[in-house]
Amino acid sequence: MRVLVADDERLMAELIAVGLRREAMAVDVAYDGAQALEKISVNRYDVAVLDRDMPGATGDEVCRWMVGRGATTRVLLLTAACGVYDRVEGLGLGADDYLTKPFAFAELVARVRALARRTAPALPPVLERDGVVLDVATRTATRDGRPLALTVKEFALLHALMRAQGQAVTTEDLLEQVWDEHTDPFTNVIRVTVSTLRRKLGEPPVVQTVPRAGYRIGLS
Repeated sequence: MRVLVADDERLMAELIAVGLRREAMAVDVAYDGAQALEKISVNRYDVAVLDRDMPGATGDEVCRWMVGRGATTRVLLLTAACGVYDRVEGLGLGADDYLTKPFAFAELVARVRALARRTAPALPPVLERDGVVLDVATRTATRDGRPLALTVKEFALLHALMRAQGQAVTTEDLLEQVWDEHTDPFTNVIRVTVSTLRRKLGEPPVVQTVPRAGYRIGLS
């Protein structure tokens, strides 16, 4: 999944981004509301984590802008304001969820994942195809019962292919779902990651190249 983190507290924003990347998410960061609006206008995000009190444009204003344009991105508001009225006000803007600072990072991850599931048709938490089993909650994967030692990006790539349920996923979609805005669109990072993933998955090959279409997972 791809996530936008917008917070003018740079350390907070970077800590959240690093933590979410460790959970195999692609994360972009904005340090004020204007940057957030710019990124949202050109990129497709599953979830936006917005601090309510940002310069340029507040998280409330960013949320209102997204809702007004019918964006499918789910919004999680972060704030130090913890009163009932504050939560009601935030949700009334059209936000999908609300989390007060300080927070437990495990809860933030769980809430982001729950919101991301609402941006696409519901899938089971454990995905299976042709002997490959991927558990998103525990971030583990096996092939015919054999544990796979995958890097964060390999796991995210496998997850993107498994979610497609045998359909081809284009390289453009893989870049958008697995990497972030700093990735060169002409890089060979996808080909390299697919190669290492194939090696770890073993025989028979289960990740197929679809000419002019991308990659798919399946033996046939």
